[in-house]
Amino acid sequence: MHLHLPFDLLMGRLPLILHVMEITGVLAFAVSGVVDARKQRLDAVGTFIVAFATAFGGGTVRDVLLDRRPFYWVEHEYYVLLIFAMSIGAAIVFRVVSTVASDRAMLVADAIGLGLFSVTGTSLALVAQMTPTVAVMMGIISAVFGGVLRDVLCNEVPMILRGRSPYATCSFVGCWVYVGLTWLRADQEVALLSGALVTIAMRLLSVQFGWKLPS
Repeated sequence: MHLHLPFDLLMGRLPLILHVMEITGVLAFAVSGVVDARKQRLDAVGTFIVAFATAFGGGTVRDVLLDRRPFYWVEHEYYVLLIFAMSIGAAIVFRVVSTVASDRAMLVADAIGLGLFSVTGTSLALVAQMTPTVAVMMGIISAVFGGVLRDVLCNEVPMILRGRSPYATCSFVGCWVYVGLTWLRADQEVALLSGALVTIAMRLLSVQFGWKLPS
């Protein structure tokens, strides 16, 4: 399957929207990590570790598999500093937030991170000249591995294994939407946003309406 990629992607120069989506995904996953860490009553150091692992875990595994250097959090040190600041201020912010609001915030933030990392991971794999199937798998790894680390560090069953609610499936569908639109020669902005929005919407709707995968 031959995919049409714009000149910037073929030359390894990522469009601005990809950088914006990447940092938004990092912050969204970091927020979900901070919220979960505060629920477990971790201190600032523990909160930072959980937020860092959530935000960078999937992307780091993706970069290792794609032999991409430097890692994106090494290249963009301010991501780490921003998450550190969030961790320091987390105790004050979430002290006044109810448990219900915290759960909702973590769910929404996790869904946003899932959608954005799915398509950015897939896009970077296509830039590395991976096949569409491998690129989709890279997108899923980018999207779900950070959340797995977060749940393990917080002594919880990983969300991807919790019940039969679609999680990785949402990422899978969104990645293929992005690949399909790329194959149809859609603008990268349209393809990226469409794939991300499909993933986010599927995840939130599956929770809202209690969708379950067949056993």
